[in-house]
Amino acid sequence: MDMKRFMKTGLAAGALIALPSLALAQDAAEAAPGFDEIGPYIMTTLLFCMAGFLVFFMAAGFAMLEGGLVRSKNVTMQMTKNIALYSLAAIMYWLIGFNLMYPGDGWTIAGWVGPFFSQTVLDPVGVPAADAALDYASIGSDFFFQLVFVAATASIVSGALAERIKLWPFLIFVILLTGVMYPISGSWQWGGGWLSEAGFSDFAGSTVVHSVGGWAALAGAIVLGPRLGKYGKDGKVHPIPGSNLALATLGTFILWLGWFGFNGGSQLAMGTVGDVSDVSRIFANTNMAAAAGSVAALILTQVLYKKPDLTMVLNGALAGLVSITAEPLAPTLFGALWIGAVGGVIVVFAVPMLDKFKIDDVVGAIPVHLFAGIWGTIAVVFYNGDASLGTQLMGIIAYGVFTFAASLVLWLIIKAVMGLRVDEETEINGLDMAELGMEAYPEFSKS
Repeated sequence: MDMKRFMKTGLAAGALIALPSLALAQDAAEAAPGFDEIGPYIMTTLLFCMAGFLVFFMAAGFAMLEGGLVRSKNVTMQMTKNIALYSLAAIMYWLIGFNLMYPGDGWTIAGWVGPFFSQTVLDPVGVPAADAALDYASIGSDFFFQLVFVAATASIVSGALAERIKLWPFLIFVILLTGVMYPISGSWQWGGGWLSEAGFSDFAGSTVVHSVGGWAALAGAIVLGPRLGKYGKDGKVHPIPGSNLALATLGTFILWLGWFGFNGGSQLAMGTVGDVSDVSRIFANTNMAAAAGSVAALILTQVLYKKPDLTMVLNGALAGLVSITAEPLAPTLFGALWIGAVGGVIVVFAVPMLDKFKIDDVVGAIPVHLFAGIWGTIAVVFYNGDASLGTQLMGIIAYGVFTFAASLVLWLIIKAVMGLRVDEETEINGLDMAELGMEAYPEFSKS
């Protein structure tokens, strides 16, 4: 009996002791944010990380595409340029570019230029929910997602100017493009600048990314001049076949894959059923536009040249992707199909048009990224009721004038100060050995 009384007394005392702890635990549970509050932050951060991984993989796609479309004597140079430009872009975007492009309230010239020399600072380790940007995503995920876009812009320039440009002058241009030029123009739209206020619409970057790379490449190709033997004195165009069309095809498929992150991640939210559904809609439209661009180029080259041209078909797919990038959400699947098909047609006609002006673009980057980028930005008005043709054209012109003029001046300065183009002997023998002292396929050259 005494033992029972003792046990009852002990249990009661234990319960009294435990009550404050239980109350504190209940208070903590009530104070902790629920998934409804933190879920959008977690899911959007995850979207940026996953989409960023895919867009990063596009760096491999650009390298493979360029490596396949240049001659074997210049493959190592293209590989070097691609890994160097991505690495420099990563450093410059941290050092200057990210805050210059997304200034918040810190504009140096309101709506036009953000703050210079403002480095990106990540969230602290283990940041508590109370200190996180629960209405958006982590700084690290946002920074990484935007970084891989700027690297893609630099890759566009690399392919167009292949086989005759020196390494270090090119990389100096990349430093200024990724650290200053791209972030300034990007802030006009995605940083809440004057074009955004005017109602310009570019969902994932047909103009902000692709045409910027295309304008910079066009200015460089004009200053640099064509490759030796590309154009005869009689005006005849002499095709210069690439070294490995299998590699170029692989690169195109990698770019196609990466584009799902490029466009899908630009939804910039994954915290609701509607957001996730929209991301899937963007994936489907992106894929349809690429397929249509490829098929359009396949059929058109068969009609015009009596044989399909694989390089045109590859670029047709890429042009379809660029074309849908300005508005991948609103169109129906049929809308994505015809928008992408027009991009494929543009490439087939734009490549020989550039040759008439003796503008040598090794990989077709200018037709794909500039011309199809312009088309895609105009095509926004067909499905986005908030966009107007006048505003879209204003944005296209603004980006074209700024990027082409700034790039032209920079290319001319680099040419005057340190030279831009390799000498004739180096170009004939190949940039791999002369500039780098190594070859991509040494056993083939020895035989």
